[in-house]
Parts: sequence; structure tokens; C-alpha cells
Amino acid sequence: MPAPTPSDPTPLPALPVTFRPGRTRAVLLTGGLVIFLVLSGVGMLLQHVGPGDRLTFVLTGALVFWTLARFARVKVVADTSGVTVVNIVGTRRLDWAEILRVNLRPGDPWVFLDLSDGTSLAALGIQPGIARQRAIADARTLRALAEARAARDPEARQG
Repeated sequence: MPAPTPSDPTPLPALPVTFRPGRTRAVLLTGGLVIFLVLSGVGMLLQHVGPGDRLTFVLTGALVFWTLARFARVKVVADTSGVTVVNIVGTRRLDWAEILRVNLRPGDPWVFLDLSDGTSLAALGIQPGIARQRAIADARTLRALAEARAARDPEARQG
């Protein structure tokens, strides 16, 4: 089978499909674990500090790890009924009809979804930071899914 050309439509994956920045996630979780272990180790090795100070080192390491884990949790899950966008502090469920456009323009830090209510939603689960080509492919796939789902139910998009 020949490789698809840029003008070929993006093949639709089987649903559900999850988009997440894999390399970024690995870097954040690994970094968070290393920071936690280093701070905890330093706290335990210091001879002239009391138990409260040692606990502070461990809790600071745990807080840093928790913060980086929140950054690493971002994802976009597409299923037959819609899209779930999990960002750093919140989760939002969208029906396919609510998504008018999927945008990833040059210089954008992540995908933006233009919604039928006139707003835009950042979808941090697709971001070109470390893996640019992967993010572009994921954005095209999500765009193709949104367009295919809109073609099935055009009246729902009219608002």
C-alpha cells in the first residue's frame, strides 16, 4: 500500500482514542520522581535538623512531584459520543456537535477547539513541545474525527 500523501484524508482511528503528549509526560513524571527522591534523601541525610525539618523536605518533594504529575495528566479522549478534554486543573466533556474547528497553528503551544457557543477551549493533551510531528498528526486525526462526526449529524451543530 502506498504511503498517504498530504492531500489524502486522514484515516480515522477506531474509537475510543486517547491523545496525550507521551514524551512530555515521561519527562515530567521522571523529573518529579527524581526531585522527590533528591529532596527526601537530602532531608534524611542532614545531621543537624529535626524531624519536622526532615518532614518538610519530604513534603516539599511530594508537592513538586504532585504539581508535575498534574501537568502530566493532560489528555484528550475521543469516543463515539464526543470528546473529553483533561487539562491541568479541570476536565470538560464535549459532544461532537459542540466542536466547530480543531486548530493547531504555527506557534500555538497546544490545540485549540473552537466551540459552538463562541468560545475556544485549550486541549493541552495535544501539544507540539517535544514531539511536533506527533502533535500535528494527532491534531489532524482529531480534526478528521470532528469533521466526520459533524457530517453524520449536521443539524446538531446549528445550535
